Amino acid sequence: MTVSTEQHEGNRFAHLPLSTSGAQETTLTGNALLRTPYFNKGSAFTEERDVFKLYGLSRPNDLAKNTFMTSLKEQNEVLYYRLILDHLKEMFSIIYTPTEGDAIADYSRLFRRPEGCFLNIDDLDHVEDDLDQCGEAEDIDLIVVSDGEQILGIGDQGVSAILISVAKLFIYTLCAGIHPSRTLPVVLDCGTNIATTQRRTLLGQRKARVQGEEYDSFFEKFLSACRKRYPKAYIHFEDFGLNNARRILDRYTPKITCFNDYVQGTGCVTLAAIMAAFKVSGTKWDEARFIMFGSGSAGTGIADHIKDAISQNTCKTREEAAVQIWCVDKSGPLLNGKKDQLTPAQLLYARDDKEWEGKEHGDLLSVVKEVKPHALIGTSTKPGAFSEDVVREMAENVELSVIFPLSNPTRLHEAKPQDLYDCTDGKVLVATGSPFPPVKHNGQEYDISECNNSVTFPGIGLGAVLSRTRLMTPAMLVTAVQALASEAPVLKGSGAGLLPDVEDVCDISVKIARNVMNKAVENNMAQEKKIPDNDKDLEEWIREKMWNAQYRPLKVVDKSIANPHARGEAGVAAWQREAKRTA
Repeated sequence: MTVSTEQHEGNRFAHLPLSTSGAQETTLTGNALLRTPYFNKGSAFTEERDVFKLYGLSRPNDLAKNTFMTSLKEQNEVLYYRLILDHLKEMFSIIYTPTEGDAIADYSRLFRRPEGCFLNIDDLDHVEDDLDQCGEAEDIDLIVVSDGEQILGIGDQGVSAILISVAKLFIYTLCAGIHPSRTLPVVLDCGTNIATTQRRTLLGQRKARVQGEEYDSFFEKFLSACRKRYPKAYIHFEDFGLNNARRILDRYTPKITCFNDYVQGTGCVTLAAIMAAFKVSGTKWDEARFIMFGSGSAGTGIADHIKDAISQNTCKTREEAAVQIWCVDKSGPLLNGKKDQLTPAQLLYARDDKEWEGKEHGDLLSVVKEVKPHALIGTSTKPGAFSEDVVREMAENVELSVIFPLSNPTRLHEAKPQDLYDCTDGKVLVATGSPFPPVKHNGQEYDISECNNSVTFPGIGLGAVLSRTRLMTPAMLVTAVQALASEAPVLKGSGAGLLPDVEDVCDISVKIARNVMNKAVENNMAQEKKIPDNDKDLEEWIREKMWNAQYRPLKVVDKSIANPHARGEAGVAAWQREAKRTA
């Protein structure tokens, strides 16, 4: 319904008492006006904002805005998503990082009602039943699960991690049209290693985090229940700790369709930026040398994707490709002589100690001098690690340096983009882990691309969901990356960016999903039948299946033929189905 605020011009009785036309009189302004129901127009005030001092009367901080948006979503999903889509750049940091981190840290205080599925490590007998209450077998396309051990920037948050699962699903819907009522956020409550004094105020388990065999049994119980109840669901692992993230991914990738954004998503978006950079610089994949400074889950995940890309772009095996990558931590290159201190992911990139006998290798500068890399990538969280000496040394040996300081947040970046341009006299291609303003150098302005996972993982998930792929293979991820890299502004003549803007993410997700689905069919992984076999038809087919934030006409149907969605029992209202079942 449209509410008109226009005056009724020409009404000859408008001057009479109780007239309902013309302007209303009021003495109220500001908050007093907003709190008077018969005067308040909500978001419909126009030029009156200045007259009645309504400017600036928004929520006082980003966390308050995040809380308001959560309330809006519970009332009207279409309006929630439309508002964000129409103001994506402004709203992205409110509903996702970094503000979502504040909401997670404050979850136990702000808690209003549960959203998603909470599974308790001390209550294994109820795992299946808890998941069963969230929908029928055909209701769920996508599950995001976290155990909350390593929420980016704020560490172990226990059961509060349900909000990172929720936020990730928001991004899937916003950026790839995954239907919001066909998703399920899950948190695995295994306790928390947060300080004992703080545990007393937390929701969920108020004990030290459980690890080892008990943890593994719980995780296996969860996945078995998912496969039993939702056999077609794509499962996204989010913010697991260093000891579990890669180990779990490696264990279950050959068994189910799964994905870890911190390991794989970061790797994919970084690889896309590298692909675009190499096309500009003319660097050949069989000759390229890479230094990964920071060898945790993100660093080794990026290295894995680089290794796969080298293998697919050359005749080299993945083992041969790994030789072109030097993973470095604060003490120098990863070496076999210290293998008892390395994770399984790091062992894949450990070098023979003899390579460095008699050579300086105790810091990054000495390694750069020896390796002469074409690409230097930072995930170290060591601010300023890409010093002027390091950058100048790199620029001495390659015509166009590729340097990506990716650590988050901004204060932990290995280098500032402006400094990289100044040190190399502009002979550098840069992507960062956080947003930066354009750089000015020699009278020109250069866009700095952000390696934002949100331009990557939604499209990959969309392709997996629509193809019903049995597994997520390395080849499918590489082809997804190729779709993203091909949209780089620097390659399309529309700017200097190595990655497309997040505002274009819906169109990009279609192209990524197309490539993933084509590869799934080619590899005999797709379970969906009658997938179009040409790109034009396939993209149209994909768009038709993407949920849009727009109001659609409603049609009454009989309960006997209605599905849970038609009965209003999907998504956040799934509890109604169980209530009826047990009544």
